[in-house]
Order: sequence, then C-alpha cells, then structure tokens
Amino acid sequence: MGEYSKEAIEIFLEQQGKLFRENVANTPEEAEWFLEDCLAVEVGSMKEVKKYFEENGMDIDGMTMEELKEAAEVFQLPSGRFLIVEG
Repeated sequence: MGEYSKEAIEIFLEQQGKLFRENVANTPEEAEWFLEDCLAVEVGSMKEVKKYFEENGMDIDGMTMEELKEAAEVFQLPSGRFLIVEG
C-alpha cells in the first residue's frame, strides 16, 4: 500500500457507513483509491485533526475535542492516529 497505513484502510472499510449511506469501497485497493481521490489525510493526534479543520475552513467553533473525535469525517485508528475523510 502507498500513502495510507494498512490500519487506516481497514478501519475505513469497516466504518465507511458512518460517513456514507452506501459503501464506496469493498476491497482494500478500492478503499485506498477512494482515499487518494478525496485527498483523505492521516494525522497523529487530535490537535492535528483540529488544525486540519481550522486550516480547511470548517466551522468548529465551540466544539470540544471529544465532539471533533466523534465527527463523521474522523476515523480513530487503533494506533491512536486519525484518518480524516471529507465526504
């Protein structure tokens, strides 16, 4: 695999339903292509998630870190990292 970790691809495949009504990928290869196409980002901490949202003009004023973590676009990885996928 390339730009995304194996765990990010697997978690996205398992949890894509929290962001999309229908599956957008059925295999790890399709998931990686989709993540590349939508310019998903893998980051190391919630601070980086918040910074990403701020830099991309998302209205997160008043949101707690826990609320950000629960956002549909944020996928928490077992390693403690996060995948951000804009739908």
